[in-house]
Amino acid sequence: MQNKHEVISNIMDNIRRVFQILNEQSQRIKQETGLTGPQIWAIRVIHEHGPINISDIARRMYLHPTTVLGIVDRLEARDLVSRKRSKDDRRVVWLELTQGGKGLVQSVPEVVQGLLGARLEGIDLNDLAEIDEGIGHLVKIFGVQEIPPKPMLSIEINKAKRKE
Repeated sequence: MQNKHEVISNIMDNIRRVFQILNEQSQRIKQETGLTGPQIWAIRVIHEHGPINISDIARRMYLHPTTVLGIVDRLEARDLVSRKRSKDDRRVVWLELTQGGKGLVQSVPEVVQGLLGARLEGIDLNDLAEIDEGIGHLVKIFGVQEIPPKPMLSIEINKAKRKE
């Protein structure tokens, strides 16, 4: 059985590992593409499921639609994504990759955020609840429960979901 010091040491090392992989990948992707991890992730989601609307991308990225809208705005400004209004319902806007977006998606790796989401989906609900509880404890230790979350290594702010 481990003592308290060993357990704390393991926790600290594991947190360091998570930050290390996020930081290294973010820097590499930013250097290679000039885009953030969430922007690359959005491009991949559009590539895999497009044409797609904002709310569907948000659901697949576990982000608020307003957050995704900001990401998509920046991608559209770089001519990587285009918007097309639905012919059936003019309120619906479909997103597709431009030729530039299609070319980019072939050359960049999966981002950590996308891998994390996909791997979490494969975990049993009880185990997910334990992970959620443990991370919730970390958030309380830092006293940051009220800070709006941002997508990992990004400038966008994710609208927090209020727990009832």
